[in-house]
Amino acid sequence: MPLPEFTESGDLPAGVHEASLVEIVARFGTGSDRRKPLALRLERIHQIASQTGCLVRFVVFGSFVTDKPEPNDVDIFMIMDDNFDMGSLVGEPRLLFVDHGTAQDHFGASVFWMRRMAAIGGEQAAIEDWQIKRDGTERGIVEITAE
Repeated sequence: MPLPEFTESGDLPAGVHEASLVEIVARFGTGSDRRKPLALRLERIHQIASQTGCLVRFVVFGSFVTDKPEPNDVDIFMIMDDNFDMGSLVGEPRLLFVDHGTAQDHFGASVFWMRRMAAIGGEQAAIEDWQIKRDGTERGIVEITAE
């Protein structure tokens, strides 16, 4: 199912919308000089997270998945398998998972993650919480699914 159209406020309708990485890049990675490098960052982060073998769910939210011509950055939330061992990572994978600030500095993206067991109320509830904007309203977010 294709991603829905934007609401009048420029967001996706509330909900967790599923799309492949290719669909997300095609929809949100064009239209301005700012969007293409953000899409490349998203692809790189998804690749690194996938290569750990422990990525369970990968969600994109924030200004990148809106109609804003110049998004601030790309915001990502990941749920990793319980056996994910960040301590064994080196190089770029370690920079992605060590802490939010390091990931922001290196990848130019806001990256948040948790292990499945840390998802109080379940992983779906943890994902749905990212729909809530700072003003308390809800927006749509996008979960990357397999091609």
